[in-house]
Amino acid sequence: MESKTARLTLLIDPQKKKAFERLCAQQDLTPSQVVRQLIRDYLAAHGVTYSSKPQGRGSEPHGVTETRSARPSANVR
Repeated sequence: MESKTARLTLLIDPQKKKAFERLCAQQDLTPSQVVRQLIRDYLAAHGVTYSSKPQGRGSEPHGVTETRSARPSANVR
């Protein structure tokens, strides 16, 4: 897991949220775990690589860096 996190807020239909939370619970996963995996899979599907290390002064400019390749997971469909 990444050492630092950032918050992502989104709005979804309440019924979809409930159904998503129920499905996650049935699979013994948290909604956050599933969303993080969906993001990793989406990045991988589009060939986007990223750095999981924090960017410090004098490092690469803001944006995507070529240090880590996201791999699709078989756990989340």
